[in-house]
Amino acid sequence: MTQDFDILVVGGGINGAGIARDAAGRGLSVALVEQDDLASHTSSASTKLIHGGLRYLEYYEFRLVREALMERERLLAIAPHIIWPLEFVLPEGPGSRSRWKIRAGLWLYDHLAPRQTLPASKPLRFGPHPAAEVLQSSYRHGFSYSDCWVEDSRLVVLNAMDAAAHGAQILTRTRLEKASAEGGRWRAQLRHRGDGHGSEISARVLVNAAGPWVGDVLHGPLGLQTDKTVRKVKGSHIIVPRLYEGEFAFILQNPDKRIVFAIPYEHRFTLIGTTDIPYEGDPASLTISAEETQYLCDSVNRYFRRAVHPEDVVRSYAGVRPLYDDHAANASAVTRDYVLDLQDDGHPPLLSVFGGKITTYRRLAEHALSLLQPVLQFADRAPWTASRALPGGDLGGRTFADFAHDLGQRYPFLAPELAWRLARAYGSRAELWLRGAQSLGDLGVDFGGGLTQAEVDYLCDQEFAQEAEDILWRRSKLALHLPEESGVRLAQYLRARKEGKENHPTTRQRRG
Repeated sequence: MTQDFDILVVGGGINGAGIARDAAGRGLSVALVEQDDLASHTSSASTKLIHGGLRYLEYYEFRLVREALMERERLLAIAPHIIWPLEFVLPEGPGSRSRWKIRAGLWLYDHLAPRQTLPASKPLRFGPHPAAEVLQSSYRHGFSYSDCWVEDSRLVVLNAMDAAAHGAQILTRTRLEKASAEGGRWRAQLRHRGDGHGSEISARVLVNAAGPWVGDVLHGPLGLQTDKTVRKVKGSHIIVPRLYEGEFAFILQNPDKRIVFAIPYEHRFTLIGTTDIPYEGDPASLTISAEETQYLCDSVNRYFRRAVHPEDVVRSYAGVRPLYDDHAANASAVTRDYVLDLQDDGHPPLLSVFGGKITTYRRLAEHALSLLQPVLQFADRAPWTASRALPGGDLGGRTFADFAHDLGQRYPFLAPELAWRLARAYGSRAELWLRGAQSLGDLGVDFGGGLTQAEVDYLCDQEFAQEAEDILWRRSKLALHLPEESGVRLAQYLRARKEGKENHPTTRQRRG
């Protein structure tokens, strides 16, 4: 039996999830297919920033920076649990851009779009600022400005959840094998990777938001050609034990004019990235190279008193940015803007998404729906996603700190750091599985680090998680904190849950 939809979205990264959310909220029937887990690739391999892109000003990307700065404020308002302000310190030193150039760039950054929440940039003398204890003594001056941090993979999941709440079908670990035009619609053959089950759906419009695979989808399952291409740029990050105290980040200028961030990460670590390297291989099989690791260590070592070495790295990750190919000679200069390519000549409408960045995903989705409105001829409802909180983001008018404190007060058996983690991850939705619990024991199996059966069940039932890696790396970063045996026990529980073996030795029924 073939299911009929208005829109089939291919790709479960941030752009696909954002388009699915916007479309479903406007009353359209939507199916989203993702060959792996949500945010499995590029959308979980970012530097995890919601930012205007200060360095893009050097390439005269004024419209992109303005749009991103406006989105920074909007996203902070609709997802205050997973997005929060972060101060960045930009030291001046040998090889850095001239002081007037930095001043001019920061002035533009402050004034290209209205600021409602974040403070303006300011010059710094290291001494009063605690960055002085981190930087080598030769660095005496600099600047600070503010952007935002985001839990990137959770942002994708929350958009998919909201799409589902508006009626969308979210089909993960499901591959598009073929799509062909038939009777003015797209008829798509899907294959579920787990059990090999095949299914068929039809849609009035197909949205190709496959990220690094956008070209592969066009040339493979769709059998189409286009003159627009993706330029794949590899970006790698390393995670090391925490290098300094303080909840501020550094933006470090290198002699090659690239910048590298050093950011407090998961309380006990520092995240360092990213590289920009042209890449032609399979986006699914990326690893950081030894040269990239050394480059990132060297970038920090030019500035910090405490040296970083490759052997200090506890985890690394790499992703491919599917940038629209504007034929720039330097990978760092390739535009981070997006291009939407709508084809509707001789076949049902097809919208392909090239490029983009996580900060502007919501605006990209609005733009996509405005392009699709004439061809789908749906009621042209006003854009709605800029002011509607993402799941968990309605904190009842409280600041996040007040919300987290209140959560700990309502559930005093939660250790303060656990209450904070749950507030950060789930916001107001934490109540859905905490409600009624009087102790940790009421939440079922404890897998370690405060991860309980109740939380795992919620992630599987509400957030599309299926495997241990989905939970430990994309729905959270608990893999950095838990021993290996916790992951083994979690994987056993998930297998038993899937198979319905309630008497599995690692499981027990939740009390309460």
